[in-house]
Amino acid sequence: MVDVVVLDKVLTWKEIAAIANGAELVLSAEAWQRISKARAIVDALVEREIRGYGINTGVGALCDVIIDRDDQQVLSRNILLSHACGVGQPLGKAETRAIMAAQIANFAHGFSGISVEVVKSLLAFLNADFLSIIPSRGSVGYLTHAAAIGLVLIGEGECRHAGELIAGREALKRLGLEPVTLKAKEGLSLVNGTPCATGLGALALSRFLHLLDWADAAAAMTYENLGAQADPFAEIPLSLRHSAGLQQVGRNLRQWLSGSQLLAQSAGSRTQDPLSLRAVPQIHGAVRDALRQAAEVVDRELSSVTDNPIVTGSPEAPQVHSQAHAVGAGLGLAMDSVATAAAELAAISERRIDRLVNPLVSGLPAFLAAGSGVCSGFMIIQYTAAALVAENRRLAAPASLDGGITSGLQEDILTHATPAADKALAILENLQTILAIEVAAAAQAYDQQPGSAAKAARTGRLYDLVRGEVPFYRDDQPLNALIARVRALIGMTHIGSESEAL
Repeated sequence: MVDVVVLDKVLTWKEIAAIANGAELVLSAEAWQRISKARAIVDALVEREIRGYGINTGVGALCDVIIDRDDQQVLSRNILLSHACGVGQPLGKAETRAIMAAQIANFAHGFSGISVEVVKSLLAFLNADFLSIIPSRGSVGYLTHAAAIGLVLIGEGECRHAGELIAGREALKRLGLEPVTLKAKEGLSLVNGTPCATGLGALALSRFLHLLDWADAAAAMTYENLGAQADPFAEIPLSLRHSAGLQQVGRNLRQWLSGSQLLAQSAGSRTQDPLSLRAVPQIHGAVRDALRQAAEVVDRELSSVTDNPIVTGSPEAPQVHSQAHAVGAGLGLAMDSVATAAAELAAISERRIDRLVNPLVSGLPAFLAAGSGVCSGFMIIQYTAAALVAENRRLAAPASLDGGITSGLQEDILTHATPAADKALAILENLQTILAIEVAAAAQAYDQQPGSAAKAARTGRLYDLVRGEVPFYRDDQPLNALIARVRALIGMTHIGSESEAL
């Protein structure tokens, strides 16, 4: 695990994910200089009374209302208080840290005009793990989530640390900080841009990449239990389909299944396997390709300035530009793609689960049950997988097409990037559970194979790992508890390459 991430010019999605999972964030001297220069430009705009949105005007539909200098600090504070109107359960620790890291990365480009003091306070909260309570619902883009983060900097709101709920002012005291007095534009900068969707998107990519490796492993276990086609994942025929993802999955499957006696004894008994087994490289590979494309979008977003307005020039020749860089259309489309890809990966896993438990096609005891008739085995947990797949199908509807009108027609098209990232994360939660069901079912199937043919070396080690967590199932405990333990195993165990433990 990465312990420290240094922000010099830009961060990548992998670095945002590392910070989300606990790494410390440190800014280079050059990054601090960029932040300081941009603040000096805003101060010059204020001094010269050059009109700038949210600097000396109202926001949203109030953009043409001029704000006197005496009220510009009040405007910044009021923006945080009025925009902190999210609802629902708070985001988790990793999600909150990801958003805060993406926020700081956006400021460090040096075009926002927020002060060094504010960024230092935000960084102190992040690195000390004093994390704002961010209601997870009520955002069409970014405003409500980011406002909840900004509240604690001014001594309002609440944060969580080591399981304790702490008022914003008390949190500042414990960190040795004073409440910041926001200057012109700082309130707007704190709620603006795409850090919410970018942070959540980076976290989704990280979790998805981890689950992709497990999906390949689960598919290999299921194929070893059920497959019969001779050499189905051979390198030469797969190389004829041009897809980096497909080639990666093909290599993974060949590594997982190398030396399998179970497959050797059944090889060639069927000309062609069903698609949920035969098409794993094509479907898992397409998912990997989609994930790679989404990663490019998130990295592009992290390298971009997404504030509005942006400030350029110098303190001697300050310029302010009203743009629409805070609109996250690219992120919304990318996260919708991630959501659909995750839902498809879950769907093929559920189809493999059905084949494992279905006595009409498996050749194994009905529903992998320990006893005939008196035990139901994995019958109903396949229902659970089917229900989660159906839920994913509903969640995968594109958020980026939801549209809507806000702020008195001033914001008359919305792209819903943050909700798109949020629902992608929700689908990934379901995917992890479905993969846990497949892995548990495949382990159960190994125990019920007729004969004594050996597993492949890698699938054998994975089987042993699973059996170290959960026993053969005999209808002797709630099955959801067993699946929860396998799910936790998936979450904490990396199985990326043949050279590693598995």
